[in-house]
Amino acid sequence: MLKDFKPVLGILLRFIIIYLVMLFAYQFYLNTFKESGLDPFSRMIAEQVRYIQNGLGYPTQLYNDIPKEQIWFYVKNDYPTRMVEGCNAVSVMILFVSFVFAFYKGGKTFIFVLISLALLYIMNLLRIVGLNIVMTDHKEYGTMSHDFIFPAVIYGSVVLLWLVWIKFFALKNESS
Repeated sequence: MLKDFKPVLGILLRFIIIYLVMLFAYQFYLNTFKESGLDPFSRMIAEQVRYIQNGLGYPTQLYNDIPKEQIWFYVKNDYPTRMVEGCNAVSVMILFVSFVFAFYKGGKTFIFVLISLALLYIMNLLRIVGLNIVMTDHKEYGTMSHDFIFPAVIYGSVVLLWLVWIKFFALKNESS
């Protein structure tokens, strides 16, 4: 009976191990920068968002709030949003990578993950820019945008990439 579940258990075990290793490594990374405010990766994203917004005609400056581990976006004489660690989408990317590597298919797994992470990174930058624009120009849609629309963008991108991985790569040999 256990032989019937062996492939599924293997995938599940790979997913759990990869997820936990990456999660603990990320937590170690975050703890390293606890005293200096927001971690460098999140800070880099905030800088890139500032650059994009300035290019789009939304003059943006950053205010580094070290004790609270956040960076405030100062846009058009207002502080519409703030960047915290959870905005960097790393936890979503860890989940994504764990899932894809659970269905490991050799070298193409690494290529797919690298391309997908680049796409998710860009989607996340655009998500933060979009939220800042909504909060600056249409504050009445802020809660709905922050809680529903923009999370759907990043999670929807992850699900779409998972479906591409499963349909065109992970199960390709089995469906032929």
